[in-house]
Amino acid sequence: MQKEIDINKVVRQHLEMEQYFCGFAVKGSPKTSSNEEKGSMNIAEKQKELDKILQEVRVCRQCDLVSTRNKVVAGEGNPNARIMFIGEAPGADEDAQGRPFVGRAGQLLDNIIAACGLKRSDVFIANILKCRPPENRDPRAEEIICCLPFLQRQIEIIQPEIIVALGAHAAKTLLNSTEAIGQLRGRFREYIAGIGKSPIKLMATYHPAYLLRNYSQENRRRVWEDMKKVLTELNLPVPQTDTKK
Repeated sequence: MQKEIDINKVVRQHLEMEQYFCGFAVKGSPKTSSNEEKGSMNIAEKQKELDKILQEVRVCRQCDLVSTRNKVVAGEGNPNARIMFIGEAPGADEDAQGRPFVGRAGQLLDNIIAACGLKRSDVFIANILKCRPPENRDPRAEEIICCLPFLQRQIEIIQPEIIVALGAHAAKTLLNSTEAIGQLRGRFREYIAGIGKSPIKLMATYHPAYLLRNYSQENRRRVWEDMKKVLTELNLPVPQTDTKK
């Protein structure tokens, strides 16, 4: 527990310092805001920028995960996605294929997306880390600090209306919080990319891998309640789903 708290503290301090210095700007001619710049990009331009990030991730040597990874997992999906799912880190199947959420947890996420009346190609899926930690251990503070800028740029390019943070590590990192996932889930929070940038609504929920380890009707119902709030916020129809199965 102490180790987890220490990691959260280091990452939180780094994010706070980064946001603090983002508040300083050189005086001169007014600059176009990041949101205005990204809002003017068409889908082809967005995909081009996302492809650039993929290439940068492939040659990244900033942390020790480069020595143990097989393939990087930058993320995939619709560059114009209204919903962006963000998990913790790639697992063994993802490391082998270079795609996010393709193992058992990924199959469950696909089912959750389908239950929402959506397809995988409608959303964008990524992780806090772009490389698999050995033996699927928890991400380390230095790894999060090195990798987070890639994800932040993806979010700026895609500009999702809602981020769904899957699990404690994703939720705590994106919300700069030390609260448990059980406290974070269930209501909308705000993801703040930096000073002067518009916040994005964020819904935290349980990671699909957690549901596989702790399967119960109650946990399944909680995730579905979270997703129904996301759909309602986006003015999308809420399909009828039997959570007792």
